[in-house]
Amino acid sequence: MAGNSHGHTLAAWTGTTFAFIGFCVAGAFMVMAQPAGFWAGMGIVVVGGIVGWVMSAMGMGMPKDRPQDLTELLGKTAHADS
Repeated sequence: MAGNSHGHTLAAWTGTTFAFIGFCVAGAFMVMAQPAGFWAGMGIVVVGGIVGWVMSAMGMGMPKDRPQDLTELLGKTAHADS
């Protein structure tokens, strides 16, 4: 992960933050035995996924032309050396 900035985008952080808050809300309402609050929290999780996807589509995610993983990046440098 350190070699390719996986998840270091505004879209990733926003989607993850929404999902974390949703899970916290759902967990709190589950402990209080309130099904409506639990499902509202799960709705927030879904909204987080949608927000992250939309932000990524708007260009706030990882660019598509960058290497997707470290092995691909290392493979390119190995070919350049030989």
